[in-house]
Amino acid sequence: MHIKPFRATYPVFDRIPSPDDFCANAKHAFPDYKRNRLLTQIEQEAIFVYQIEDAHRRHTGLVATNDVRDFFLGKVKKHEKTLSEREEKQKELLLRWGAVLKPVLLTFPPVAQLNAWMQQFTEANSPLYETHFAADGQTHRAWVVAAPDDIRFLQELFADHITSVYIADGHHRTSTLALLHKTLKPEYPELDFDNLFCAYFATDQLDILDYNRVVEGLNKLSPEQFFGRLAKVCSIEYIEHPRKPRRKFEIKMCFRDHWYRLHWRPEVLHSFHPTPRTLPVLLDVSLLNELVLHDILGIRDVRTDTRITYVEGNKGLQGIRKALRNNPDRIGFALYPVSFEDMMRIADAGKILPPKSTYFEPRMKTGTLIKSLKK
Repeated sequence: MHIKPFRATYPVFDRIPSPDDFCANAKHAFPDYKRNRLLTQIEQEAIFVYQIEDAHRRHTGLVATNDVRDFFLGKVKKHEKTLSEREEKQKELLLRWGAVLKPVLLTFPPVAQLNAWMQQFTEANSPLYETHFAADGQTHRAWVVAAPDDIRFLQELFADHITSVYIADGHHRTSTLALLHKTLKPEYPELDFDNLFCAYFATDQLDILDYNRVVEGLNKLSPEQFFGRLAKVCSIEYIEHPRKPRRKFEIKMCFRDHWYRLHWRPEVLHSFHPTPRTLPVLLDVSLLNELVLHDILGIRDVRTDTRITYVEGNKGLQGIRKALRNNPDRIGFALYPVSFEDMMRIADAGKILPPKSTYFEPRMKTGTLIKSLKK
């Protein structure tokens, strides 16, 4: 990987009453923030150590730019299908702002040498800023890495030990910048379309969470018919005290305020054994999409069907209950998280995960570090 320093813009947190509100409104208020001098730019190019501390632990990574050619060479690997409409909207925003307000989140297998260096660096140096986000109980810190020897060390470490990375969040930001590089670079010579704005957090510094579903309607089936058809592909067990699934191939389902434990029948798993034409691993989300949402509930396209509500894993089972809203015709499905290993194997094979399959935490907030596109 070819990482590079850059001149970052960041908030003047001493002048900001609420960091939560500042970041929540950054996409809409960015011109106002600049006009009101709530943003400042460091004097020199640098790489940044970025740390997010929550109630459980500290998550530490690096923020830098990455040569966009690494994306074209397949070293920045994707696992989601991007939509041209969203790319067009993202392109308009980038050109309007003249900046990228949030880095793409990239992950990779841990490198002990990098972890040791970041720990030593953060213990020996004061952060550029430290700010607390009350809404989710997180403290964010950023350190400037500007010494040429340190930058050279990190560049050589990435070049030697991190041969590829995986997009955890920001597929459309990545594909849009790549599109701008290909199509509009001559038209905007003053703008930098050659470098992706990236946050690098190894898999041991991230949590990969479940992404759950609530579906409206039984596709004209009675409850008895629905359960009868479901029983052909799953074993169904009523449970009094629900909790999230504990293992792969287990799903929790909520229907009319009752919870059930589902397991795919062995013959179903055997019939879906991965082949060269399918995903290199078998995923619960793929089975659920095909065997239940499509075949039983009549969902033709999970990307566009308005009957589906997606619930992020950090909202827990309570998030599913809230989306159900005591509606007797809604069904909630809680899935076990896709593993890093399965996600990487799929990306390595050039395959695409079903939409809304993974949810990564923690994430940087919009506007805590900004990369100007102006050269």
